[in-house]
This record gives sequence, C-alpha cells and structure tokens, in this order.
Amino acid sequence: MIKSFKSPMLAIAISLIAAISVSAQPGFGTAEKINADWRFHLGDIDPKKEPDQRDRSWQTVQLPHDWTIKQTYSPTYASATGYLPAGIGWYQKKINITKKDQGKKLYLYFEGVYNRSEVFLNGKLLGKRPNGYIAFSYDITPFVKFDEENQLTVRIDHSQDADSRWYTGSGIYRDVYIVRSNPVHLQQWGLYAYPTLTGNKGILNIQAALTNESAAITSLTVMNELLDKGGNVLVKKSDKLTLLPNSSQQINNSLTLNSPELWSIDVPNRYRLRTTVLQNNKIIDSTSIITGFRKFTFDPDKGFALNDKQMKVKGVCLHHDAGVLGAEVYPEVWRRRLLTLKSLGVNAIRTSHNPQASSLYDLCDELGILVMDEAFDEWEFPKRKWLQGWNVGTPGFQGSSDFFKEWGERDLADMIKRDRNHLSIFAWSIGNEVDYPNDPYSHPVLAGNGEGGFTQPIFGGYKKDAPDAIQLGVIAKKLATVVRRYDTSRPVTAGLAGVAMSNETAYPGTLDIAGYNYTESRYLQDHKRYPKRVIFGSENRHDFSAWKAVLDNEHIFGQFLWTGIDYLGESGRWPSRGFYSGLLDFGGFIKPRGYFRQSLWSEQPMAYLGTYPLKGGSVATDVWSALESEQGQSKNEAPSMDAWPSWNYQTGQIIRVVCYTNAAKARLELNGSVVGITKDYDNKTGIMYWDIPYADGKLEVVGLDGKGKETVRHQIQSSKRPQAIKVLQGAQIQLNAKDGVAQLELQIVDEHGIAVADADEEVTCEIAGNARLLGMEAGNNADMGNYTDNKQRVFRGKMIVYIQTKGQAAEVTVRFTSPWLKSAIVKIKF
Repeated sequence: MIKSFKSPMLAIAISLIAAISVSAQPGFGTAEKINADWRFHLGDIDPKKEPDQRDRSWQTVQLPHDWTIKQTYSPTYASATGYLPAGIGWYQKKINITKKDQGKKLYLYFEGVYNRSEVFLNGKLLGKRPNGYIAFSYDITPFVKFDEENQLTVRIDHSQDADSRWYTGSGIYRDVYIVRSNPVHLQQWGLYAYPTLTGNKGILNIQAALTNESAAITSLTVMNELLDKGGNVLVKKSDKLTLLPNSSQQINNSLTLNSPELWSIDVPNRYRLRTTVLQNNKIIDSTSIITGFRKFTFDPDKGFALNDKQMKVKGVCLHHDAGVLGAEVYPEVWRRRLLTLKSLGVNAIRTSHNPQASSLYDLCDELGILVMDEAFDEWEFPKRKWLQGWNVGTPGFQGSSDFFKEWGERDLADMIKRDRNHLSIFAWSIGNEVDYPNDPYSHPVLAGNGEGGFTQPIFGGYKKDAPDAIQLGVIAKKLATVVRRYDTSRPVTAGLAGVAMSNETAYPGTLDIAGYNYTESRYLQDHKRYPKRVIFGSENRHDFSAWKAVLDNEHIFGQFLWTGIDYLGESGRWPSRGFYSGLLDFGGFIKPRGYFRQSLWSEQPMAYLGTYPLKGGSVATDVWSALESEQGQSKNEAPSMDAWPSWNYQTGQIIRVVCYTNAAKARLELNGSVVGITKDYDNKTGIMYWDIPYADGKLEVVGLDGKGKETVRHQIQSSKRPQAIKVLQGAQIQLNAKDGVAQLELQIVDEHGIAVADADEEVTCEIAGNARLLGMEAGNNADMGNYTDNKQRVFRGKMIVYIQTKGQAAEVTVRFTSPWLKSAIVKIKF
C-alpha cells in the first residue's frame, strides 16, 4: 500500500528574521515581543509580599533566560540532567498598556516555559501549564489596568530537577509576546494551509478558523492571497461569512497555481499566504504564513519519495540545548548549526523528544531540511532517570507522567496546530521508546518462549506486576486520533524501542510509518511479516553497518543518527557534561565522526585525515613516551571514526592515519612524497588507513576517481608551540542590531598561522560597547568548571564565543587575550 501525503509550505526571499516573526507568533492580531528587562528571583517566595519590597533584591535578565545553565556543576546533582540544579524561580515584568487599547482583546503568548508554570497579572492567576515545551497563551483583557503599570508574574516550579533523561533547562527560555486584536479575529493558530499536486497544478487547501468575542452579529469578508518571493500576488480568492455573537466558525477554501515551484531539499522554494479579515471593507485582522508545494510518498517496498523522487532520509536526532547557552533559543546559533549539518549531507532532523522553538522549523523550511516533529518521551508512566552516570546505579523516577492524562492530548493538539504550516515537517511522532521493555511496560513475550524471536528471557524477563504492554496500543490510538483531527497531510509515527514486544500489541498498527530504534536486525523479517508496514530507522548508531542496512534494503527509507550534536545531560559518570556522540560538538564544530558521516552522505567530493598512535609504536626510550604509546590503539583493531586531525608526535612513532572520503581511491603523501600506497575504498568499514612512522611536515591525502584522476585533497600539518589567537571571521563583522548574536570562532595558531590542534590555553574575553557576553564554548565534555565568567579554556585549539547586542545599533570592540599569546581584536557593527 502506497501512502501519499501532500502538504504546504511557502517561500519568499525575505530575511530570516522576518520569517521567524511570522511563525513564532500566535497567528492573529498584532504581536509585540516583550523579552527585555525582566526581573528574576531564584528560590520560592511568599507571593503575598508587596512586589516593591522584594523587587530590589531581584536581578534584571533578558529573555530568553535559562537559569539552570548559569549554575555550578556538581556531582551531587543528577547526571540525567547534566549535573546541574533546577529549583523554583520567579519572573516579573511591568508592562504599560494605554487607553488606546481599550476595546481590544489582549493576550500574553509564551513560546516555552520550563516547566510547571503559573502566570499572574496584577495578582490574578491566569492559568497553569505544566509541559515546558508547549506554547500557550492567556486572555488578559479582564485584568488589565489601562494607563497604569501592570505587573506580570510567572512562577516556575522545576523542583523536580531530575524529571528528564536529558538536560531541559529552567525558566522562560523562549520568546514572550503581548498580542492585541479586534474582538473579531482569527483563532490562535487558526490559519492552516496544506498543498496537493495534480498534474502541473498546485492546490493550496486553506482552513481559516475565526472567532467573534463581541456581542454583535458580524458580517465578514476573508481574503486569501498567494504571493511569490517578490511580493507579487499570484492568485487570490475571498469568502463571506456571518459570525454570531460569542461564536466561532471555520471556512474552507483553496487557491490553484499553475506550474508551482516545488519545495525540495536542494531548492526549498516557498511562497507566502496572506489572509485578511475585513468588516465593512475595513481590515480588522490579518496574518501570513510561509507555505508552498511539495508531496510526500511512503511505500512499504520502495521507501520514501519527495515530489515523486525516491530518496534516502539522512537524518539526525537533536535535543534543544546549545552547550553553554543551555536551553536559551537564539535563531542565529541554530542557523549555523543546521548549515553545518547540511554541509555533511544531513537532510533531516528529529526533534528529540519534544517540540522545539518555532524558529528551528523556520530555519528548516528555509534551508531545505526535513523534520520529524516529536511530542513525548513518556506517557502515563515515568521512565528511569539515571542519577550517577548513564545506566549506572539506582535510577530516579521523576518525570512528566503525572500530568499526561490531563494534558497529554491537549499538548499534542497544540503542537500540531502550532507547527502544521511548516513545509519541512514530514511526520508527527507521538512518542519515543515508550515501549522500552520493562521501563515500565512488560509482556509475556519477554519470557523467552520463542514468540517474537526470543528464545530466552530478555530485558529481565516478563514482569507480571508491571504495566501491561497492551495499553500502549490503547494510548497510541488516542494520540493518533488527535493528530489526524488537526492534520491528515502527514503520517503518524513513533520511535519503537521494543519492536518485538510492541508487535504483540496494537501499537505499531496505529502508526502510518513505524520507526525502529537500534533494531536493524528486524528490518528484513518484519518486512516479510508485515508487508504493508513502512519501516525506517528512527534512532541509530553511527557505525557503517547501520547505514549499510539502509542502503542494502530498498524498503528502509532512512535513518536518524543518535545524535547530530553533542547535548547536555544523559551524562556519564562525573566529570561529564553530557552525551558525546554527535557529529558536532557543543560548540557546533565538526568532530571526526562528522567527517566520516560526510564521506557517506555528501554528494560533493570530500576527504579528511585523522590520526592516532598505535600501541607499542613508539621508538622513544623515555617513560612518558612509552606510556603514551601504550594508550594508543592496537594494530589489528578496526580503524576509528573518531580520529582527530593532529600531526604532532614523536619522530619515528608508528601512527595510524585514517582517511574518510567518498573518492573511489586514495593515496597518502608526506611533504610531497608518497608514504601510503593507493588504496581502493573499503566497502566493509568505509575507512581507508595507513600505518606509517611519524615525521614532521605536511601530511596530505589525494582522492582519486575509478580511473585514477584526482578529485579532492585534504591536508594536516605539524605545528609549533601556540603563538596567537585568531578570530576566523576576521577583524570586522556586520550584524543585524535587532537580537543580533555574533558567533566568533577562535583558533589557536603557531607562528606560521598553522592551527595548534592540541592547544588548551585559557582565553579571556573583554567587551567594550553596548553588548553582552552570552557564553564561551570550547566543546570539552569533561570540563566541569565555571561557564558564567569571561574566561574559558580552548579545547583542541578551538572555541566559539557568543556576543549579543543589547538591542541598539552600535560598534562593539571585543578583545581576546591569553598569557604568552598574541591577542586578537575584532570590531562588530550591530
């Protein structure tokens, strides 16, 4: 059975900032961002105290704000959430609303608050939202004092600081808006558009939900216009309707465009849909979304096609933190990260394991990256949370399950409604590894009676007192129904961890496509047993064999690596900030395994050299060199995908040189002379290697095609001692003044400008001008030091420094210094 899903997305060659401002808002009225100058207090307080009495002791902060990332690492805290504390925090902001807004509807819109938030205005409770990843809003109209100061207060209870298997952050870590609207307006996320393709025609199907919060019968005209990237109206259509007092209504329409430019991975063409609501020929509400045209097809035998072209999904899983920035969301930071991933051949991401900021989806729309949007990591029961290191010791069981029954379906519905206009989203995931055997669900198949392929007890065997795995199918059916209520243009999926157990339940049957986590061994047998099931790898290891299982099986449409970028939390034993299996490190720098993946996934010629010593390969007689030699890899071990690009060893020491390349052949040269014979690409490991004695100089790999013609080169070079700090972006940088974030990449170099790959000098950052230091990130997982000051050690010779303007146009001078090194000065114009 072939499943086709056709959906929307728009294009327009507008700036990223403009695109973000569209989707991050609730889709009606006029939204004003209110991120500046909040007051914050860490710790609980007596809410009955007068605000002015406690206000003086609070600190001024700018949103987004994650208070946890600004605390001190300690082994006394949970490894699951990165050895950092959480607690209870309070935020306050005074907002002035003039009498000009009388007669309007006024709302507060929060993109994300972690977690268990309560929001008050002028002492009145507006509401609570326990889920820290879901956007929400409150009608503040009845509580506003016009032409007076209104006090907005937010209490956040993250006292369950080990409530996740990864780092969550704490606080108001996404944007906040005040929204002003006419009493008659489009509903929040009420405009929905999805495309279908028929021949050479693109049809944009439009649903517009409106509400009348006035006491009068209202006659309206709703105009829909489709615009190209130049702002030209290509097609338009209007509808008339009458809304009764205090009622809502949805109208359906469509716009047809001949020969539309399609959105794809390589060319993400987009359009803009502008919807205007008029009363008596006067505009009373208007919104726009980025949309466009594309088609998804899922086939159990052929896999996945985008716009009728078969392709393999080359995906990565991503958590939402950004190293030293924690959970704070800065679109410019994620733009750099996504562009780097795409340069490696990545064409899809999975939002593990929660909805992320709207700006991330905007970027994927713009850059041409598919998205699997995921809602939950646990349902009605908590999973194990490791406290003393990953899979070590006695776990805890805090989590989100206590509010799932009350809020789960609403949270999922809100995720779908907020995100469904993003063309990049190709699947909705209702859960990750909720079926992990005996965590907590169990089933008789685990007893090892031969059913499901188990011939002996597995995962601890069947536990009669544990929750019955049959319940998984019941919950999944409810959640899938919610998804299809709000969007039928994309498939429902989930990441299955206990496939053999879940196969004994109705769970996989509720899904349109089935994600298999680390279960390549079942790709063939389940394809035969369930011939109508569409299967893909929803979470996979980085090894070559896992990718071969995708390449060698036409019916497996892709995989999602765990993980795309190193993330905080799910840490190993102290010292460990997080999980270190990413293609990129905490700072967004490419790691060796990133280049290995590029050799498998990129269509552009590439080659990379990495090195490491072999055990016993040293010819030195001193004790220290001998010890270093014994720490290397054995000669008969498989070549590593984690070899760093260093060429500084003891003369004569035997070094393994590995090459990651997509060339058919390669040879190795040292100082222009061949030191490694030409080798064919290794189809068993994906890695070529040579074992050679070390000598100073330039080591270079030459990639060749099948006929021996050179296609690509890559070199590494011996360096001398560190001599200077280099800013890779140069000495002059121009950025947007509004919310601009400068990302300065530092490299330690020697006297000849050669990168010093093993440098670990401490660098100090000094700023002169109207800007603030957001953080310094070197990517060292074992560095548990202070990340809140203006000093940090580079790691493997590199570091990235984040500097943000304070919202005004200015020229800022930044100086980087380190003892005994030549300093670097850069001027930034915001």
